[in-house]
Amino acid sequence: MKKRFAFLIAIVCVLIIGGCGNGGNNNSAAEGTNSGTSGTAAPAASEAPKKDVTIKVFQFKVEIAEQINALAEEYQKETGVKVEVETHGGGEDYGALLKAEIASGSEPEIFNNGGFAALVPYMDRATDLSDQPWVSSLIETSKIPTTVDGKLYGLPMNVEGYGLIYNKDLFTKAGITEEPKTLPQLKEAVDKLKAAGITPFEATNEWWSLGIHLVNVAMANQPDPAAYIEDLKAGKQTIKGNEVFKQWLDLVDVIFNNAQDNKVTTDYATQVADFASGKAAMMLQGNWTQGDIDKIDPALKLGLLPLPINDKEGHIYVGVPNNWIVNSKSAHPEEAKAFLNWMVTSETGKKYLTKDFKFIPALSDIPTTAEDIGQVAVAVQDQSKTALSWNWDRFPDGVTQGFGAAMQEYMGGQINRDQLLDKLDKAVQDIVKQ
Repeated sequence: MKKRFAFLIAIVCVLIIGGCGNGGNNNSAAEGTNSGTSGTAAPAASEAPKKDVTIKVFQFKVEIAEQINALAEEYQKETGVKVEVETHGGGEDYGALLKAEIASGSEPEIFNNGGFAALVPYMDRATDLSDQPWVSSLIETSKIPTTVDGKLYGLPMNVEGYGLIYNKDLFTKAGITEEPKTLPQLKEAVDKLKAAGITPFEATNEWWSLGIHLVNVAMANQPDPAAYIEDLKAGKQTIKGNEVFKQWLDLVDVIFNNAQDNKVTTDYATQVADFASGKAAMMLQGNWTQGDIDKIDPALKLGLLPLPINDKEGHIYVGVPNNWIVNSKSAHPEEAKAFLNWMVTSETGKKYLTKDFKFIPALSDIPTTAEDIGQVAVAVQDQSKTALSWNWDRFPDGVTQGFGAAMQEYMGGQINRDQLLDKLDKAVQDIVKQ
């Protein structure tokens, strides 16, 4: 219990860091619209949802696609309400597909959103969830990404962290006895792995892994990430010439130059499968991969390394990836709220969140065990005190896609360092100037 309490305190500290100076969260969403659609009072716990109703969930977490469909079946058995789940992620552009879905006239009852700037285009649909019964159990700062003018517009489903997941047995085989925490130490580990005939990194060409997770390492290491990003958008700062980005490129080169030969054609599923099969010692991913790894080798001994950019100890990166928004323009928003309430308060829902989804819940009253959430999530908990923040949703839609495209070119050797930094700057200004 003490360990769990310590983790919750640590997450609060981490997310506060991510939220510091972020008046831009509430202000940016408010600029898009003055207010969202207020929800009505939450249904009583004893009130049964309507029968013969279908609600649609449009979600992006491909790693739980199978499990969430099973959860939907459980809900239908208990309530009679059918839940149709449509999953888009991995190599797909979820944001573009959601916009297309809405433009076609289809209004899913529930959709995923990262919050901050990503929420702004959907404020005319986002339902105020401040009165829902689960709100009081949320880790306080997990509310930050979807709080606008004091109102909560999303359910933060979980907390996640990422870094370099590593295969402990392969490290032992290479004679690596201590976890590398600085960039020089990581380079030494890479040399030992190569000398032992082991591929150091399993990389992926996915734009979101490159343009979101990897680029965020440089963003989060800025003295004030929120202020730096606001200045980037305003044209007061640049990426090219930034000292942190110069150092970050050294980390990028270590990964790209020591990854598998076919990295430019390796998608997310292949990356995880090959890593789980022992084809490489490390991969840049997070605790969301645990379920897929376990399907291949549940006995694999895993650890999580920080992502260092210089001779100082690096960090893992922790945030809320998965806010569930209730669409006020859909046919059944009240039934959607009832489903979310059931998912985070019923024993069936809690079981799926922890044991099947392997989530680190954003709700403090959902208990977890290491057996439930997996080795990588436990490592996230252990390192959360020194973790840095997630910042990609502070950019308007289209920027991170531009980052990803530039990173893919750099991975493929089509552009050099200076050209990459130029293209990262251009990705920001091309969208901001629209």
